[in-house]
Amino acid sequence: MASRARVRAPELIGKGGWLNTGNKDLTLSDLRGRIVVLDFWTFCCVNCLHVLDELRELEEKHRDTVVIIGVHSPKFVHEAEHQAVVDAVERYGVEHPVLDDPELATWKQYAVRAWPTLVVIDPEGYVVAQHAGEGHAHAIATLVAELEAEHEAKGTLRRGDGPYVPPEPVATDLRFPGKAVRLPGGGFLVSDTTRHQLVELAEDGERVLRRIGSGERGLTPDTFNEPQGLALLPDGKVAVADTVNHALRVFDPESGTLETVAGTGKQWWQGSPTSGPAREVALSSPWDIAWWQDRLWIAMAGVHQLWTYDPATGTVEVAAGTTNEGLVDGPAAEAWFAQPSGLAAAADRLWIADSETSAVRWVEPTEDGYVIRTAVGTGLFDFGHRDGAAGQALLQHPLGITALPDGSVAIADTYNHALRRYDPASGEVTTLATDLREPSDAVLVDDDIVVVESARHRLTRLRLPEEAVRVEAVAHRTQRAATEVAPGALRLDVVFQAPAGQKLDTRYGPSTRLLVSATPPELLADGAGAGTDLNRELVLADGVTEGVLHVSAMAASCDDDPDIEYPACHVHQQDWGVPVTVTEDGVARLGLVLAGLDAA
Repeated sequence: MASRARVRAPELIGKGGWLNTGNKDLTLSDLRGRIVVLDFWTFCCVNCLHVLDELRELEEKHRDTVVIIGVHSPKFVHEAEHQAVVDAVERYGVEHPVLDDPELATWKQYAVRAWPTLVVIDPEGYVVAQHAGEGHAHAIATLVAELEAEHEAKGTLRRGDGPYVPPEPVATDLRFPGKAVRLPGGGFLVSDTTRHQLVELAEDGERVLRRIGSGERGLTPDTFNEPQGLALLPDGKVAVADTVNHALRVFDPESGTLETVAGTGKQWWQGSPTSGPAREVALSSPWDIAWWQDRLWIAMAGVHQLWTYDPATGTVEVAAGTTNEGLVDGPAAEAWFAQPSGLAAAADRLWIADSETSAVRWVEPTEDGYVIRTAVGTGLFDFGHRDGAAGQALLQHPLGITALPDGSVAIADTYNHALRRYDPASGEVTTLATDLREPSDAVLVDDDIVVVESARHRLTRLRLPEEAVRVEAVAHRTQRAATEVAPGALRLDVVFQAPAGQKLDTRYGPSTRLLVSATPPELLADGAGAGTDLNRELVLADGVTEGVLHVSAMAASCDDDPDIEYPACHVHQQDWGVPVTVTEDGVARLGLVLAGLDAA
């Protein structure tokens, strides 16, 4: 086994305390003898949710030797609330201990720069690997097998039950519902996300008429996996965004049948097809759907794009977005999104709740094709609760949007626990209602609006108010310590070490990709753009003293065994947004770990 750097793991500390441990605080000494995988995550981040799913098999297979610890490290203010973390742990089926670290204390101790980041600690308490982003489950499984063998031989491996203690289940008709749609008969169909079901409710929005799905995770005619978006189709059937199955399903309320119409059940990765027969093209966390312009539009949160499904031809294709995460308007093929999570069709435009940029945006058809425009929101790092002119108004991670008859839209402003309104005619943002717990969608019913209160596990009917609710304006910025960098040349190194038994996959050309940009763009005098090397010389412009470097990296590795005819290959990818401040005594090198350890 190759020798590794010996770095003692810092202690695990977090002001919010521990979840899923039966009220017991854990220390690294409690975990000595076990292989520990720290998962630095935050519940707004779809990439973090992907990693939770990637780790489930490892968690089950090595339950007697491996302890996974979720270190919840918030981006948004709402995510620093302890009850919100409690809700998220149940909502996403987290079955391991979680440390609530609202002040990012452990994040800083481990020098983490991105969500998600995985850190592996050996049974003697030393850090042996770090991985940023998605696609590392196979590498970690290989490392775990090596560590098991090494420490079994040394006598330093301790097997047995882990510290996970499941919470007591709570009886409610709905459990963290995601989206809802009104059925032609007057009732509602709701995606009961955490229970992996659809629930049909009576017209009162309370009485359960039937449940669709067994309640188990799966992709069968009787199962879902954390379904979210719903859309009524012209033929009366209901399309379902089956989010964690990375699939589109169609439910027939009359016959009760469920059909998969798009997706392979596997997650889309860079280099995969982006158009073609719908059942042969992979999707990535479809979060919401809407019928517009004779096809089904898909908010593909997992890859920051919009896709479409055309039932007439049975095909899917990318409609907008580059897969880069951010807020860039313009022609659809050049636009950037950040976890689009809500869609609403109007006659002349498709409205979008772009959650990670806390933005309201729209798709507009033109003679030259579709264009993307932004009504509210400025980017990944500014959010809050502020009404008034749309150019200065603030939202906080909205997940839903609803078209209103007067041409305005209602916004499920999820992390502000509010229902907001944007009126294109006046250019104003107002607040319609507050004291809603994580609203994620809303359905118009005559003069009322029915809100999906996800964290209160119910639908709430409100009368649309004639006047706005007055709220105290609050503005926030994502709180991450800026990296002090020296002016002029800055060496960027993305560290990637292929997992044991693998090598870079160069059969079809370069196996790595690096994309660099900045906010503001003027921060970089040179070095922006795409390339295939994982290191680059950047040049910071004179006169710009602060900003954010956006770095997107991908690497593909395959089994390194000439006797294997069809080697298994794995894609590793991550996006970083690194706040920087230019100072004379700052560093001249920025190292970002995609996989491995940064020895520099």
